[in-house]
Amino acid sequence: LGFAAECLKPKFAVLDPSVTFSLPPRQTANGVVDAFVHVAEQYMTYPVRAQIPDRFSEAVFKTLMEEGPIALEKPDDYDARANIMWAATNGLNRILATGVPQDWVSHAIGHELTAMFGIDHGRTLAVVLPAVYEYEKESKKQKLAQFARRVLGKTGSDDELADVTINETRAFFEKMGTKTHLSDYGIGEDAIPKLVKKLEEHGQTGCGEHHDIGPKEMGEILRLAL
Repeated sequence: LGFAAECLKPKFAVLDPSVTFSLPPRQTANGVVDAFVHVAEQYMTYPVRAQIPDRFSEAVFKTLMEEGPIALEKPDDYDARANIMWAATNGLNRILATGVPQDWVSHAIGHELTAMFGIDHGRTLAVVLPAVYEYEKESKKQKLAQFARRVLGKTGSDDELADVTINETRAFFEKMGTKTHLSDYGIGEDAIPKLVKKLEEHGQTGCGEHHDIGPKEMGEILRLAL
């Protein structure tokens, strides 16, 4: 499961994109998806007029969506790997979290899926994030629409664009080779009560940007991910 501590932070880091050339496609995809969802956890909540972190996040989203498929097709493309590495670094170094509400429900659920079924972390997130968007579409609508306008270059009403973002996010994950439904991993409805029980045991209550997502709601999200 995920953990964090101040003492684990390096004083500085040397990032060499060439060391990622030998990553298999599966792990390349996992890294891109995980980085994408890190950004989404800090961005896809509700507007607070935090223009700088929002614009930074949108730049990271666009970079991952552009460079991720290139890295799969050309593993030794230095520029693609460098852009992904820099995007991933900025996706979780707290810059994007400055002054904005955060979610992290997708990660809470994803960790339980990994623990119970051994599915790669990035792959669990590809399943869960679109379902979170579906479940919380009304409360996240303004940011879902903002993503469609600013990142995808789409036009339309907030309702229309919220659906566009959900569909395009799922399509991007599929393009990266990461499946987006629990059924793709042989997981059915019967697994949900077991997952909910584990979420309860691990104290996953009051989650999300509104602190209103607990094990019961996470069970509903999992049903949307089937």
